[in-house]
Amino acid sequence: MTDEPRKGSLLVIFLTVFIDLLGFGLVLPLLPVYAEHYLAESSGAGIQLGLLMASFSAMQFIFAPFWGKLSDRHGRRPIIMVGLAGSVACYTLFGMATTIADDPSTTMILLYVSRIGAGIFGATISTAQAYIADTTTPEKRSKGMALIGMAFGAGFTFGPLLGMAAVAGDGEAPSAWPGYIAAVLSFFALLLASKKLPESLTESSESAGHKLFDFEGLRQALSIPSISLILVSIFVCIFSFANFETTLSLLIKGSSKHLAQSPFEFSYSEICGTFAFIGVTLSLVQGGIVRRLAGRRSDASLAITGATFEIIGFAIMIIAINQESSGILYLALGIVVTGFSFMQPSLNAILSRRSDPSRQGTILGVGQSVSSLARIIGSGVGIPLLTFQLNMPYYVATVLMILGVLLIAVASKSGKDFAPKKQETSTYQASAKEAEAEQSSQEKSTTT
Repeated sequence: MTDEPRKGSLLVIFLTVFIDLLGFGLVLPLLPVYAEHYLAESSGAGIQLGLLMASFSAMQFIFAPFWGKLSDRHGRRPIIMVGLAGSVACYTLFGMATTIADDPSTTMILLYVSRIGAGIFGATISTAQAYIADTTTPEKRSKGMALIGMAFGAGFTFGPLLGMAAVAGDGEAPSAWPGYIAAVLSFFALLLASKKLPESLTESSESAGHKLFDFEGLRQALSIPSISLILVSIFVCIFSFANFETTLSLLIKGSSKHLAQSPFEFSYSEICGTFAFIGVTLSLVQGGIVRRLAGRRSDASLAITGATFEIIGFAIMIIAINQESSGILYLALGIVVTGFSFMQPSLNAILSRRSDPSRQGTILGVGQSVSSLARIIGSGVGIPLLTFQLNMPYYVATVLMILGVLLIAVASKSGKDFAPKKQETSTYQASAKEAEAEQSSQEKSTTT
């Protein structure tokens, strides 16, 4: 369709996903601050907190297939740029919300609007995943998805660090600067994409459908048992992790009116620092370990390894709460996040490899929607479980991850990577043999 993607394309994709996750990483640890500072009645803070957290994922759930389908029709590049432009507007509004409204209720409304908008435009992450799928071979697909995972980690690192600027003191109002900084970064990414990001969609991979939502094509894709099982696996695993990520701020804050029995007493700065630790762990593990193991071990094996790590981490987290130990808590956080770093890109890679290339955007959009739905429900279930009993979200997460291991194992054995139609098989096999011969020759020369 256009020129072959240049070397800087993956860097721009990395930055795009990083910016999308920057706002989420910035807001996640600060939600207790906003809820307690701006809500008039503290009795409803827990519900408002859950709604504010869920609104972002709810919009991603609705709009990820929409953007994915549009990217199949019109290309990845314009959709990615629309997402970045929307991020500029939403993060600007997020910053303005703390300064332009004197009434706390008005400020909360503006915060809701900014988070809903960020969720709508942040749903273009699935398009970035499709871009990676367009520009990588199946063998290198997991490495490409791990690159997106690195962007997730970077967003969770720098988001909370920016958030620390919003909590100059425990009793002071949050600053508007984190929102403005995120908007400036989004604008920079938009300019970079407009100049450096080529289109990745080729003529052969364009979708022939003309409907905004190709329900028939989607139904056919989901009728493949392996894809359905993978989507269920993604839902269970992300739901489990959502119990952890949406309750952590309330758990470690300790002084919250809703969790007076919590053994931890973290300041707002320490909360942001904890989430920055999570982001650093995500980046190091996915960038330094997962990318090196990808290709040497199967995606299913990496996903199962990650799920097992999470089971161990959740169990240690329960011990940390019972022992009232911050040190054990950080050990648990490191193990849980390491497991997630292995699991998420591997599941996305399996989903991509099983999908028809012409439906990559749609199917990966569905995968993103499934993840968002799991986060929505996880937020709605996790916080009430935490208020009922501190350990309860992590007991539930442990059981779900055990189920997740079983689902991943079954899904990995129930299907194969996508293969072309019969009339294309001979050409496909010939090309594959030529590629294998060339790769073998290169390996021999390298060894020599």
